[in-house]
Amino acid sequence: MISVVVPCYNAAKTLRLCLESVLAQTLRPDEIVVVDDASTDGSAAIAEELGCRVVRLPENRGVSAARNAGTDATTGDVVFFLDSDVALRPDAVANAMEILSRDPEVGCVHGVYDTEPLIDDGPVERYRILHAVYWRSRHLGEVNSVVFALAAIRRDVLLAVGRFDERLRDCEDVEYSSRLAVRTRIVLTDTVVGRHDDGSRLLPILTEQWRRALPLIPLALTTTRRGAAKPEHANSPAGILACALALASLAPAVIAPVFGLFHPLLLAVPAAFVAWFVLADPAIIRFVHRQRGPAFAAYFMTVHLAVHVVLVTGLAVGSLRLLSPARAT
Repeated sequence: MISVVVPCYNAAKTLRLCLESVLAQTLRPDEIVVVDDASTDGSAAIAEELGCRVVRLPENRGVSAARNAGTDATTGDVVFFLDSDVALRPDAVANAMEILSRDPEVGCVHGVYDTEPLIDDGPVERYRILHAVYWRSRHLGEVNSVVFALAAIRRDVLLAVGRFDERLRDCEDVEYSSRLAVRTRIVLTDTVVGRHDDGSRLLPILTEQWRRALPLIPLALTTTRRGAAKPEHANSPAGILACALALASLAPAVIAPVFGLFHPLLLAVPAAFVAWFVLADPAIIRFVHRQRGPAFAAYFMTVHLAVHVVLVTGLAVGSLRLLSPARAT
């Protein structure tokens, strides 16, 4: 028995497309449960119209609480978690179940996004989609982490690992993966595919990156203590280092004018690190070039740099918080 759980918060824009894709699966699930996380846009009515069971949360509690509530409300041997802004290809559920059926030691299967967004809202969204497709496609096969936007997991594994941490509204998948990977094998496959409607405005995306960066170092320390293997990285470590060095080397160029010592050569070092950042992962440039052409590849790398600046800054601030007196006590 297969249960699909769709956490939902103000998803009226995409929920119908999401649920219609589930109803059109070649291997149709036995039950579809939409967990409405106190939406205010009529999302629950859309789910009910399409014949899905709706679990309503009285207040907005985040995706972890919604997934837990969905698990509690279903009975399937396999729970397929699907985000409300993802529409599956018709064979996605069947392909996930085929992998689970073929190898009983695999407890979780998750998939990748299509290169085309579910609803094309412009270049920022295309950046997000292509970046997600690229990094996941590099890690196909057995992995140590899960992105629960489109993931099938055996119920007995879910029960053994425990509930999603409802204190986390960001990076909940990182924390859960650290517990999951020490108990079962996880497979990332490009046979489970969905079209994703991602963010389309730069400032909210940078804000989200900031929120997700802050807990990453503390979570990494926690997962290391648990003995979990390192999760797959979404960004090139060399690119992250190059961005960090570019920011650090920019300090003299900023401070020097205060003392009347500025010289244009002070900008040469950070410029060199930015060049290193661009060239740190040439495969991503080739990938984006093939998908969208040279002009978009240049745009992609510009946005990519901005995201990395926020990522590096967030990692630094999150690390400093570990050293604060309040944390120490």
